[in-house]
Amino acid sequence: MKEILGFLGMGTMGAPMARNLLKAGYPVVVYNRSRHKAEALADAGAQVADSVAQVAMRAQVVLACLADAQVVEQVVTGPGGLLQAMEPGKVFVDMTTNSPPVSIRLARLCAEKGVEMLDAPVSGGDVGAAEGKLSIMLGGKPEVFQRCLPILEVLGRRITHMGGQVGAGGYAKLANQIMVPLHLVAMSEALVFGAKAGLDLNKLASALSGGMANSAIFEYRASKMLAGDFAPGGTAAVQLKDLNYISQAMDALGMSLPCTELVRSLYQRLVDEGHGKEDHSSIVRIFEQAAGVLARGKV
Repeated sequence: MKEILGFLGMGTMGAPMARNLLKAGYPVVVYNRSRHKAEALADAGAQVADSVAQVAMRAQVVLACLADAQVVEQVVTGPGGLLQAMEPGKVFVDMTTNSPPVSIRLARLCAEKGVEMLDAPVSGGDVGAAEGKLSIMLGGKPEVFQRCLPILEVLGRRITHMGGQVGAGGYAKLANQIMVPLHLVAMSEALVFGAKAGLDLNKLASALSGGMANSAIFEYRASKMLAGDFAPGGTAAVQLKDLNYISQAMDALGMSLPCTELVRSLYQRLVDEGHGKEDHSSIVRIFEQAAGVLARGKV
């Protein structure tokens, strides 16, 4: 018999992930601060809880995909949080892109209550979440990983156990979040360069996608850039949040990543200019402003 699952956070990523678990036959109890987002999954068979504590009491494994480290910490340790209601032997799987030191601290608090924890952030965006093709990077005890593996296989195509300590998954995800915005910035510069030179950007995109310049980000986001479609898959504000976590990690590790710091400053400017709720591919706006052209094609 499949374990009863809890899922906290019915956002762009969490809702399709929970829906895939329901399709796979898992009983799922869902909770979201905005209740209507949780109720949207009731038609697929989800039980809608009134609180985090209700989820913790009903479910054997609780997954979360939340906004940031502060929200995760509140959900776990706050009044009516997971640790007040979860019994020993249950598992908390944090799929948020979290700050690794926060994950490590929460894992220690969970252990004191006899609750196991994995940090398991994901990559693949809203498309990967909907299709169950996420890349999942995990940290935590091997035996807990094995217990949760059938659940994770519903959500992801590539599942990598990064190490036996909680936090390893988070550091791996931050490495991912170094590369993603760097790709977006490179795409932006290339397309704006082409626009300024008077090139047909559809032809340019086709040429770039056939060679070494291609990437998964290019395939997912070039068409959005060219269409000026910045409806969010992953927002610029979330991208900046992750870059800030990377900057904090760099300080803690005693290192410098100059390209990443430059990209962070560009996303800070984008958010400051009011585009934080747009897709992270809207970073092209910064380069369009500087060059005085729009990088658009007939998509």
